[in-house]
Amino acid sequence: MQTNSSEYGPRDLVGYGPIPPDPQWPGGAKIAISLVLNYEEGSEHTPVNGDGTTETLASELGPGVTPHVGQRDVNMESLYEYGSRAGVWRILRLFEQKDVRCTAYAVGQALEMNPEVGTALRRGGHEFASHGWRWIDRSAWSEEEEEANVRKTIRAIRDASGEPPKGWYYGMVGSKASPRSRALVAKVFREEGIPLEYWKPMPGGRADEGLLVIPYALDTNDYKNATYQAFITPDHFAQYLIAAFDELYAEGVAGQPKMLSIGLHCRIVGRPARLAGLRKFIDYAQSKEGVWFARRDEIAAHWKARFPYKP
Repeated sequence: MQTNSSEYGPRDLVGYGPIPPDPQWPGGAKIAISLVLNYEEGSEHTPVNGDGTTETLASELGPGVTPHVGQRDVNMESLYEYGSRAGVWRILRLFEQKDVRCTAYAVGQALEMNPEVGTALRRGGHEFASHGWRWIDRSAWSEEEEEANVRKTIRAIRDASGEPPKGWYYGMVGSKASPRSRALVAKVFREEGIPLEYWKPMPGGRADEGLLVIPYALDTNDYKNATYQAFITPDHFAQYLIAAFDELYAEGVAGQPKMLSIGLHCRIVGRPARLAGLRKFIDYAQSKEGVWFARRDEIAAHWKARFPYKP
């Protein structure tokens, strides 16, 4: 049984077991699809941001990049800048054409460096969730630094969207955060008067407080194109997403509806060929009945209403 400890709790290897609850998606939907757009560009490691080394992760260069020490890597900077200059607009145009909404995992510093992106996300009806102040390893930050950066991120998202974030994704693949991070984020949200939806024991909270965790996925995710086992062609990406959809959709038809999370990055799927694969998947999913494209705050609100937290 998990507790409200501010540290990591024990592992849960059982979960729901063989029969998970029926989420009762709106309209009797057989599947919920969560499109997550990570907006990180500009907040990565670079001497421009005062860092001693350069970024090595999540680019066209793939895994195994050697960082530059004490000098800029303008090639890496350019790959990231593609996402903020071109990729994000191509992705948002597709979402508008298909009339779907995403949840933006927005990095606070990145939003401040390109305010027009925040304006477009707000006008498009997309959700802002926080992805932290910067897209870097945070494990060396002091507790005071980390708390200050949580507050800066909330302020940046409030300025961009008109309201604070409803959710927080603190992960960074290939990097670390402190074990205290989740509890610290929950603490700041409470102090800022921001309600966090709930489902599991609230880290550092009271015994009757919980925190809802919406699953995220790394297989149905364009991030694989910056690591190993990349999707080489648009069809590879589309086929993998479609295969995941088909299996989960079949489970929904059988009476156990599920959620499909799809992770996207502006500098990765924003490339023309990769976007073609995403377009093909959305067309396929929209050709089926009983499909709910939902923002993550909508999924959280729905779950909270049907499955209240029980300590």
